[in-house]
This record gives sequence, structure tokens and C-alpha cells, in this order.
Amino acid sequence: MGMDFQPPYPVQFRGSGLARWLLRLLGWRLDFQGLPTRQGVIVVYPHTSNWDFPVALLMKWAVGIRVQFWSKDTLFRIPVFSRWLRWVGGVPVSRSMPHGVVGQMAALMKQKKAQGEYFWLALSPEGTRRLSDGWRSGFYRLALQADVPVGLAGLDYSRKRLVFRDFVRLSGDEDQDLERMAKALTDIRGLRAGAAAPVRLIKSDCVQADTIVK
Repeated sequence: MGMDFQPPYPVQFRGSGLARWLLRLLGWRLDFQGLPTRQGVIVVYPHTSNWDFPVALLMKWAVGIRVQFWSKDTLFRIPVFSRWLRWVGGVPVSRSMPHGVVGQMAALMKQKKAQGEYFWLALSPEGTRRLSDGWRSGFYRLALQADVPVGLAGLDYSRKRLVFRDFVRLSGDEDQDLERMAKALTDIRGLRAGAAAPVRLIKSDCVQADTIVK
């Protein structure tokens, strides 16, 4: 039941000293040792508050990690906001594409992998700040199709820490894979602990299903 990758991880980053100082000022600490591969999917859990995105963004700058996240293409039609969204890592996706959101991202990730280019996509599998029945399946199908690992980033407000140290290579057995993820995230508590969804898959192809930005 252990994780599939062990540190030290080969993909390292150099973050912002200012962002680290701000995190310390706010009482947050990081548990991050780099990435095991140049491509992958990050699930950010739990998503229970509007504060999750700015906290995660500040942590992203603090460690220097480059991540993308998908969001509705209509958001990229808004002047000024669209520039900011791309700057922080937004990737536009369209519901109308014949292969769907997962198909678009899987094709892009396979291309990056074949070219040896760096590309990590960060998602919120709950897809909502309200309590839901479980995780949307988009992140799982994407990682499985692209054959990349899933990184588990836990936003733990109970101890003010971001825990991002465990990576899972999917087996295709959904129950077994999600059980391993749940075990790694056992001690993580969101700002509204009662709104965190159980770590299990529900089926949905909605564009909003695996994103922090709506």
C-alpha cells in the first residue's frame, strides 16, 4: 500500500523567497521535496473554501513549481482577466471538442511526454466547495490515458501545512488506487472539514469537475 516513488525526487525547483516569507508570516509550512517525473497530474484536496486557490497559488510561488490547471474557455474571453489566468497557469478547454476535456488534456500531455517537455496539471477532483459524494473521475482518466503519475497535494488547515510528497502510479483498479490515495490523505483537514468529499470516484465529464477556477 506504499507510494510508487521515493525521494529524493529528480525534478527540483527554486521558489520565491518573498512567497516563503509571506507563508511563514501567515503560519503556513510546506512539506514538498520535488517531483518524480516531468509530467503528471496533481490532485489538490480538499476544496472547501474560496481561500484554497490563493493559498495554493502562494505555495506554488514559494516552492517555484510550475503547474497548469484547466478552466472553461469562456473565461479566457474576458479582457485582462484572461491574461492573468494564463499567467498563473490556466489552460482553456472546450466542452464542445469531440474527445471532451479529458481527451484534449490527455493528447496534450502525451505530446509533452513524447517531447520530454515539462507539464504538470493541477486539479481539484471534488469540483465544488460544497459537500459532494466523492471525486470526479476526470483526473483519473487523464492520468491513466497519458500514463503519468498522480501527485497528492493536501491543504491541511488544521495544522496550516501543504503536504505534497506522495505520488501514485495508477493500476487501472479504481478501488485499489483510490484506497491508496485516501490513506495518504487521512490526516488532511480543509478549512471547512465537514465539506470535504470522501475519497472515491463518481462519474462526470463536466468541464467544471476537476478545477479550482470556475
